Amino acid sequence: MELSIKEHFPLKKHNTFGVEAYAKQYVEIHSEEALIRLFTEYQAVTRQPILVLGGGSNMLFTKDFDGLVIHIHIPGIRHTVTGNAALVTAGAGVVWNKLVWYCVDHRFAGIENLALIPGTVGAAPIQNIGAYGVELKDVFVNCRVFDTQRGEITTFDKEACRFSYRESYFKREAKGRYIITEVTLQLSLEPEINTSYGAISSELQKRGIIDPTIADIATVVSSIRTDKLPDPSTIGNSGSFFKNPIVPVEHLRQLQSSFPDRDFVFYPAGPDHVKIAAGWLIEQCGWKGKRVGDAGTWKNQALVLVNHKNASGPAIYELSEQIIADVRSQFGITLEREVNIL
Repeated sequence: MELSIKEHFPLKKHNTFGVEAYAKQYVEIHSEEALIRLFTEYQAVTRQPILVLGGGSNMLFTKDFDGLVIHIHIPGIRHTVTGNAALVTAGAGVVWNKLVWYCVDHRFAGIENLALIPGTVGAAPIQNIGAYGVELKDVFVNCRVFDTQRGEITTFDKEACRFSYRESYFKREAKGRYIITEVTLQLSLEPEINTSYGAISSELQKRGIIDPTIADIATVVSSIRTDKLPDPSTIGNSGSFFKNPIVPVEHLRQLQSSFPDRDFVFYPAGPDHVKIAAGWLIEQCGWKGKRVGDAGTWKNQALVLVNHKNASGPAIYELSEQIIADVRSQFGITLEREVNIL
C-alpha cells in the first residue's frame, strides 16, 4: 500500500469554483488503513499543516495551501434492514448524490429531499447539510473518524456531533482535528413524504403527481436545483454561498413595518425565530445576476456566487464582502458564509 505524495499539486480541478491554487503536497486516501499509515509514517515526521478535501464543493481558495492536502476517496455503500428501518453506511469518498439515489432505489426514505447536493458523504456531517425542510441530523446515526491528535479511529454519535443549522462540532470546536471516514444513517421503509418547503408542491402539481413516491421527490428536487443552480462543470460555483439567516420574529416584524412593499420570504425556525431566505435578501439589494469582472452571482439564484471563467479566489471573496455589507446596510442582517475560506 504505497502512499503517493505529490509536490506542488494544482487544485483547480479539485474545487468546484475552479479557481487557481496549489498545494505544497497532495495525497489521495482510499482506506482507513492508508490514512492511519499516512499519519504514523509520514505526518508524524513532517508535522506540516493539513487540509482535508472531499468533492471540493464547499471551499473557496484565496491562496495556495502551504501544507499537505489529503483528498479522501474512501468508497463503498452497504446496508442492513431490520423491520421498517434501514441502516445505510457509506464511505466518506462516496459522492453524496450517489448515496441519495442508492437509498431511493432501495426504497429507503429520509434523504430524498437532499438530492443533488454537491460534495461527498464525508463532508455532510461537517456542514450538517440540508435542503427543502430536511437536514442530515434528522437521519444521522454515527460516523467513524480518524483523530489526528491521537492517531486512532473512533466513532461519534449524533449527540457528540452537536449539530445545528449548517454547523457541527467538526466545523467549530474540533475544526481540523478529525477526518471522517464513513457515515451511517437510519432511514425508513415507511416514507413520510415532505413537500412543505420551497417549490416541491407546485412542481409536483405541474407534473400531475398527486401521491408522490420518494423517487418522485428526489426527481423533482433535482429538477428544481438544476433550474436554480448552475452546473459546476460549466461554470464554477459552490452552490449556496451564504446561510439563510435566522433572526428573532420581532426583527422580521420591524423589517416588514419598515418595508411594507416587500414580500419577505421566510420560514419558521422555532417559537421565537424565523429563517429569512438569504437569496431573497441579496436579490433585494440588486445583486442577482450581477457581475464584477469574472466573479458574479447566478442569474437564477442570487445565493450562488459564480466564477464566469477566470475569477480569482480573492475576487470572489471580495464580491461576498460587498454583498454582506449591502445586506447589512439595508436590512440590519449580517449574512454568514456557508463555504470554507482558505
